[in-house]
Amino acid sequence: MKKRYLTKHILEDLKEKMVFVGGARQVGKTWLAKYIAEHHFSIFDYLNWDYREDRKNIIEARFKGNSQIILFDEIHKYKDWKNYLKGIYDKHKDVFRILVTGSARLDVYRHGGDSLFGRYYYYRLHPFSLAEFLEKNNSFVPYEEIKFYDPDRKTYEALNFLLKFGGFPEPLLKQNDTFLRRWHNQRVERLVKEDIRDIENIRELSLIQVLVDVLPERAGGLLSINSLREDLSVAHKTVMKWVEVLERFYYIFRIYPFHHNKIRSLKKEPKLYLWDWSEINNNEGAKLENIVASHLLKLCHYMNDVDGYRTELYFLRDLDGREVDFLVTENRKPWFAVEVKSTSKEISKTLMYFGQRLKIPFLYQVVNEKDVDIRVDKIRVVSLGKFLLSLV
Repeated sequence: MKKRYLTKHILEDLKEKMVFVGGARQVGKTWLAKYIAEHHFSIFDYLNWDYREDRKNIIEARFKGNSQIILFDEIHKYKDWKNYLKGIYDKHKDVFRILVTGSARLDVYRHGGDSLFGRYYYYRLHPFSLAEFLEKNNSFVPYEEIKFYDPDRKTYEALNFLLKFGGFPEPLLKQNDTFLRRWHNQRVERLVKEDIRDIENIRELSLIQVLVDVLPERAGGLLSINSLREDLSVAHKTVMKWVEVLERFYYIFRIYPFHHNKIRSLKKEPKLYLWDWSEINNNEGAKLENIVASHLLKLCHYMNDVDGYRTELYFLRDLDGREVDFLVTENRKPWFAVEVKSTSKEISKTLMYFGQRLKIPFLYQVVNEKDVDIRVDKIRVVSLGKFLLSLV
């Protein structure tokens, strides 16, 4: 298993506060926590809420007496987990460190009445990206151009593995077609029948399963709740709730249109993407767009969680139908825009249009070709491998 990209940052923050690590099921949270504990602390205690004996020890606040760090896994399934951790931290913060992992968003209580306020740092662990898989540690400064690196044979080999097997550790490292299919089935089943069932008060789990089955076909497109409502024959409010649940459990993520008074922005539907792009079949364009979206979201979350920048990911679309796939902003100010295309032969006019209207400093057209890096006016056209290699 490769060392994960958040390791050194988590270690640094553990010196000051608790650290929470959220992320999709099987993205590597537990492995990361145990790696940190085993390699940087002499004695640690690992407690998983899903295990009966561990659950008893958690409730009784019974820990190894000489532990230097306590690892709490899936404790968000405990109804009073926030107040519990507040009490443990306030009482023992000078005795041991606390690292918390969970397969749901552990930051959902940041806004208003958070009893843990000021006591923790929060990280979102992403699947492997191209740069992380190849162990490149890139740095970024908002409003400066991305520093690009030339890809080699290993870069393109790794990119092909990522496109086919996704970025989740097990299937990516095994690189076996049969294992990937079985892993997909088991992951989705456990997500719905275990994680969501244990926390959310939802009766129609079978219909959520149907929703999960149809969402990969909609990846890369506008998410129409009305269309899903008609397909599932349930109320609009119900589908909206289910989509929010799947987002909270890191199955999907949504990107919203960027609003600005200089463009007649689309103000309604977001675009839908999967955390595991390997589930997208029979639509190579959607898969390419999804892997770029995932890498850009990882960049935004990394700069937010590690450095405190207010980086966000949007797309651009106006009422005249002009659209650009992605816009990265910092503090609501455009930094760079990205259009994903299969070829470098046609330069995106809409990318140039929005770049001029919004005064976007950097414009990138990412193409699914090897060894491309050219400038056409203000647009830099780069190969997919070169672009992804230069991110987080």
